[in-house]
Amino acid sequence: MLSSVAWRTPPRDYGPWELIASLLTEGLVTRGHDVTLFATADSVTAAELDAVLPHGYASDPTMDGRVWEALHVAHALERSGDFDIVHNHLDWLPLAFAESWQAPLVTTVHGFSGPAILPAYVHAASNYVSISDADRAPELNYVATVHHGIDLRQFEATSRASDDLVILGRIHRDKGTAEAIEIARRTGRRLLICGPVVDPQYFAERVEPHLDGERVVHLGSIGPTERSRVLGASAVLLHPIAFAEPFGLAVVEAMACGTPVVAFPRGALPELVDVGVTGYLPLDVDQAVTAVALAATLDRRQIRAVAERRFGVQRMVDDYLEVYRRLL
Repeated sequence: MLSSVAWRTPPRDYGPWELIASLLTEGLVTRGHDVTLFATADSVTAAELDAVLPHGYASDPTMDGRVWEALHVAHALERSGDFDIVHNHLDWLPLAFAESWQAPLVTTVHGFSGPAILPAYVHAASNYVSISDADRAPELNYVATVHHGIDLRQFEATSRASDDLVILGRIHRDKGTAEAIEIARRTGRRLLICGPVVDPQYFAERVEPHLDGERVVHLGSIGPTERSRVLGASAVLLHPIAFAEPFGLAVVEAMACGTPVVAFPRGALPELVDVGVTGYLPLDVDQAVTAVALAATLDRRQIRAVAERRFGVQRMVDDYLEVYRRLL
């Protein structure tokens, strides 16, 4: 299992690629499979851990991510003959050496950073797995679509919640943080903002002026335990994205807490949200204001049940085992 090394596997708070690599690794080990996880040395796993980096480069300004990712991939490549399958969660770099891997290469495409990286995918001998049907590039041939699964044990379902709204994810214009603030203002509800600042200018201009510690509160990055508490105590998760999101882990995590979702229908969101059951998909801020009131009345127990059926980690493990069996 070749994880991303921007953060620890699993991440302490933010790190969606590392989180999925961890959940899949631990799920496979639980099923009795022999797994080696290539990740940072401070990673936590029941698998065999093989590491080049001491810790994630994203939290250490003295580390050049390009250099450490190259060393990480080179080390895994050298050992690739030891394995039946190499599962890549590290984007395009391992694909540059696709012909040199000594075992079949499976690449989960967690999302393209831009069209400029497509040549690395198009010309590589890899078996691609998309994380949603919406995120499939027409230039590639895919062996499967596997929706992410989450560890449902980390998210406690709640039958009642406060009037608060919450937005979870990196603070960036793509995630619609400013739109969430406007939706909350127009519905008269408090907004909790959870996530790291990745666009300082956007944060300074569109978000920070509204932070008052009362009606709009920034909680920063939050780990699994705190995430469950905040999501479960909120009336609705807002997800007013401005881009075609490949998946949307925050949406699934909210559902696991029984919390309904109001999201813009871009990217994979129509695949994740069952309208009128787990949430609503308004087209703009005006419609979202109305949708919040409707979503807050949905049955939270039913939302949790849908999450258990569609987005549990065991379902994800089953899907990937089927991919491995077909390739072997």
